[in-house]
Amino acid sequence: MYLFSFEKLEVWKEAIHLSKEIYKVTSSFPSEEKFGLTSQIKRATNSIAANLAEGTSRITNKDKAHFTTIAFSTTMEVLNHLILSKELEFISEEEYQKLRN
Repeated sequence: MYLFSFEKLEVWKEAIHLSKEIYKVTSSFPSEEKFGLTSQIKRATNSIAANLAEGTSRITNKDKAHFTTIAFSTTMEVLNHLILSKELEFISEEEYQKLRN
């Protein structure tokens, strides 16, 4: 099977792994957060890998860099959500540290 260039990127592979971990950890979030923090952190995490993938299909280096910047900015958004999740005691300190790393 043909592999696209983004599928070879270690950072993309790590973003996919993070998404999977986020899905696992948010399954234990309170049900009232289903359309709040749970949805927001899942969407943001998925966006990291998606922007990395989309950026590889761009022609100019400027466009490629733009999507990489968006992916990084979204990573900071996810970190913010993880900090809030820890503060709200939705995740433990250990889970937080694991996901942050």
